[in-house]
Amino acid sequence: MEVFWDRCNELQDIDKINSQIERGEAKIERRLNTRRALEAKMSRYRAPFHQLKLQYGTNKGKHYNEDEDRFLVCMLYTLGIDKENVYEELRTEVRNSPLFRFDWFIKSRTSAELQRRCNTLITLIERENAEIEEKEGRKKTRRNVPGAGGQ
Repeated sequence: MEVFWDRCNELQDIDKINSQIERGEAKIERRLNTRRALEAKMSRYRAPFHQLKLQYGTNKGKHYNEDEDRFLVCMLYTLGIDKENVYEELRTEVRNSPLFRFDWFIKSRTSAELQRRCNTLITLIERENAEIEEKEGRKKTRRNVPGAGGQ
């Protein structure tokens, strides 16, 4: 690796290679952030398949219900978001789940549609985690300000 960076200026299309490396690193970083967000959300619940709550805000969506969303998030976490074909496995899990035995809508979704819905849910979770971190940060700064505590 060191040799590559030492001699990279000798390559003709180094800008193209550098941009490709940066895109790959950004993709890896995004995947890590997504995994951390899912882990933070799941760690707040003892039984996430039953207790998990999502803060939808104004864009809940018309088609998916809360049970379906909860199942998608929990199974995505269980299967591992880093897997190559995680959405195909998620589709199989949805089809085999007794929860959705009579729910044709969720059973008929393609892996691409499930992926789009999971991306939306992950965005909601990341937003919720950011709000929680912001609140905790404000609490810590209030505690550290002289005269702002119960002293």
